[in-house]
Amino acid sequence: MSPKREREDGGNGEKPQHKKKEEVAHPRKRFYRARAHSNPLNDASFDVPTRPEDFDWTDHFPEFLQEWRERQQQQQPEAAAAPASGDAADGSSTAAPASTSAPSSSSSPSEQPLVRFVDIGCGFGGLLVKLSTIYPDTLMLGMEIRDKVSEYVRERIAALRREQPGSYRNASVMRTNAMKYLPNYFHKGQLTKMFFLFPDPHFKAANHRRRIINTHLLTEYAHLLAPGGWLYTISDVPELGEWMRSKLESHPLFERVSEEELAADPAAGLLALSSEEGQKVARNGGATFRNVYRRLAAPRQLQQQQQQEQEKQE
Repeated sequence: MSPKREREDGGNGEKPQHKKKEEVAHPRKRFYRARAHSNPLNDASFDVPTRPEDFDWTDHFPEFLQEWRERQQQQQPEAAAAPASGDAADGSSTAAPASTSAPSSSSSPSEQPLVRFVDIGCGFGGLLVKLSTIYPDTLMLGMEIRDKVSEYVRERIAALRREQPGSYRNASVMRTNAMKYLPNYFHKGQLTKMFFLFPDPHFKAANHRRRIINTHLLTEYAHLLAPGGWLYTISDVPELGEWMRSKLESHPLFERVSEEELAADPAAGLLALSSEEGQKVARNGGATFRNVYRRLAAPRQLQQQQQQEQEKQE
């Protein structure tokens, strides 16, 4: 063997070993198929926390929250090494404002990163996966009532995290009944975006109470959404699209988002094609009906009264 070839082979005559890139196995949908819809008013039992602060999100976002805790620990020594709160430059003692105090080490909900986006009835997680890369610093959760489908999304996110370390750590999924248990997981004004993509139309009039968009639930969503937060809906059923539009339009705590604002919003552009249902509608050449509304800081009637009072004073 020539010296050059021997050097290339490592000097011992053996062929160099090349490490193969580890292949990550992704779950296959065909093994997780379930009925298209589920009755949200059934008596299925779910283990839910009594209050939002009783739920530990570590299992859902382990890397994200661990990094946050490490940053908190690094900030504590820096705060301790800072000059004493009462020591001024001239040696005099002055009272420090409360805002300069060292950050607390407690993991209260107000300090720990909170879930801000929720995809209700997330299906196979198409929207969740796309949002995760667009908003990498925002915690988001998919909520799905079907056990096989939620398990698929869980394994899909786990595979993506292994395949692309550092990515998708802000997304997770939970199997639960969103029509019943949202207040058990989220505080008032915690959410900034809520998504309802191609929900079950429940065509029979007797089953309209099962629809995920109704007056009672919109009041609950308004409670959980921060003022200015957006609620996104889309459907390929004209009657359901009109139903959701009319319910949102008549609710005093929501106003329609303009088309100009929607054109500038990355999330709005994902509604039609991110989910499996939306892709099927597109393949069949179907139409979709999108309605996006903003959570108002005060009811419309109250805002009108306040404006009238201001006009009188002027």
